[in-house]
Formats: sequence, structure tokens, C-alpha cells
Amino acid sequence: MVSRPLRMHIIRALAAVSAVIAVSAATGYRANAEPTDRAATAPDGSHITDIRHIDDRKLDIGVYSAAMGTVTRVQMVRAADSRRPVPTLYLLNGANGGISDGSWADRTDIAHFFADKRVNVVVPFGGASSYFTDWRADDPVLGRQRWRTFLTEELPPIMNSGFGGSGANAIAGISMAGTSVFQLALAAPHLYKAIGSYSGCVRTSDPQGQMIVDAVVGNRMGNTVNMWGPPTDPAWADNDPYLHADRLRGTAIYVSTGSGIPGPLDNLQGSHGDATQLAYQLVFGAALETVTNICTHELHDRLRQLGVPATFDFRPTGTHSWGYWQQDLHNSWRLLGHALGL
Repeated sequence: MVSRPLRMHIIRALAAVSAVIAVSAATGYRANAEPTDRAATAPDGSHITDIRHIDDRKLDIGVYSAAMGTVTRVQMVRAADSRRPVPTLYLLNGANGGISDGSWADRTDIAHFFADKRVNVVVPFGGASSYFTDWRADDPVLGRQRWRTFLTEELPPIMNSGFGGSGANAIAGISMAGTSVFQLALAAPHLYKAIGSYSGCVRTSDPQGQMIVDAVVGNRMGNTVNMWGPPTDPAWADNDPYLHADRLRGTAIYVSTGSGIPGPLDNLQGSHGDATQLAYQLVFGAALETVTNICTHELHDRLRQLGVPATFDFRPTGTHSWGYWQQDLHNSWRLLGHALGL
């Protein structure tokens, strides 16, 4: 049981994220390219609406989700060699959905890192505070959330048929999405050969886990009752990867977290000269990473108890911030790539 002071500390740390203003890199597009892959569709009718070329390898793609009734933007870094079918790596953004304070696309070096690799890298945008799951009811503020359906049933067949996907997939995510990647892997067995979870809290149905989920969803005025019902509803336990971790056997797992102690990237150089970002890292990012460190140790003990193989990286320093997540992606690629046959 977590002490009341620590609970309040967690709530304040998570809720305060909304008060921090970070500058996102603006993305410039060329004129729309001819959407030659528009014919790619999912069984439920979800389909590509438009394709914009950012450069020779990077695309911005509009995908209509039949489940959500809206167009979701997806950015892709195409594989170095697509003459043969290639696997797909999905990278999920955190609680901001990649919209307000940065994303994999503009805060990391994924275009450079994957420049010589035979894998399509796909970054969906949206889903802020949604836990990338299917909500049982439309939320008055957050709207219709059917991200599980989108990410497991709609987007993969579109990416495979439209962009030469081989059907081999891996998925990784940060912070909130560090929980979601486990939930998605459990919801769609055999869809993902590997998952990467960076700075996440996987346990969701115990009092501490429910408090964290409430804080993340409530940070954007969403209501978790519309997601999984009241705290006593069985849906909370049904969606808790900690309780169902035995079903993860056969999936390659990489989990990482910092300690919350400021490290080598918690300075102006590490924050690219952005003083606001640095202030976030030192104040809120340190507190958030301290919490995820506790969560990750709990998951480590759980998987070890069950005998489920997993690779854990407990960094001795580091805050809840993009520089460390870029390093985590680099460090986990050997495991993810091997699982994808690369």
C-alpha cells in the first residue's frame, strides 16, 4: 500500500505536466503526393485518405478509422529497402498523443537511426490520455476512443497492404503508452513479436495504479468511468497487464526506466537549449520517473515470479524525457530487430 504523502506526490506530479509548455518542432510538407496506396483498406472499411511526402523516406498519412469515425494522422519512415516485404515497428507517443509537446517524429532521431534498416517505422498521432484502448462510452471531453481497434485491426492491414508490410510487427511506447503496449499485446495475441516499454507503469488495477490512470486521464479532463467503469468494475482488472503477465510468454519484452535522479541529459545541452524543457525535466520529469521506477521494479518481480523472460534496463539516473527514450529505443533495437527477423 502506498503512503498518502507518496500518493499526493504522484497526483501532483502527473497533473502538473499540463502546466508545462514545451515547444514542438514544426513540420513542413511538400504538396500532396499522388496517393497511390489509397486502395489499402481494412476489413471494416478503414482506409487511407491522403498521403503527403515530407521527404523521400518520410510520409504523413491520413487514415480514416471506421471505429472512431475520424481521420487519424500517421507518420512513417519507410524501410531502407522495400523491394521485399518488410516488418513494421509501431512507436506510440505518450499522454499528449504526440500533439502538444513533441513526438517520436520530432523529438528523436528515428529518421536517422532507421535510415539503413529494413523496417517500416509508423508513428500514430492522437489518443491523448486515452491509454490507446477502446473506451466503453464516448467521453464528453475526449470523444470517441477506439484505439485498440485502430491499432490492432485497422491500421496493421492498411500498412501491410499499402506499404509492403510482411505481417511481422513490434510495438514500443513511452510513459502512458509504456502501459498500452502490454495491453495491446494481450488483446491481440501473436500480432506483435516484441514490445518495448519505456518509463511506463504497467500495473493499473490496484489502488496506486488506479490513481495513476485517473491522474493521466483526468489531466485532460477525461473520465475513467467512460473508459473502464467505476473503480470496482472488473474491466480494470481485465485491462491490467500485471495480472495477466503469464499470457506474454513467447513475446520478446524490453522494459526500461530511469531513477529520477538527474543524469547526463538533464542540462541545457540535453534539452537542446530549451530552458522550459529543462525545467520540466528537473522538476516534474524527475518526480514522474521516480514513480515509473517503482512501477518497473514491481513488473520485474512479477515477471521473474512467473518465469516470463524479459530484458530490463534500470538506468541509475535519468528523468521522464525524450533524450532518454531515444537512448532506450536504440538500446532495445537489438531485441526488437531480432524478434522481427532482422
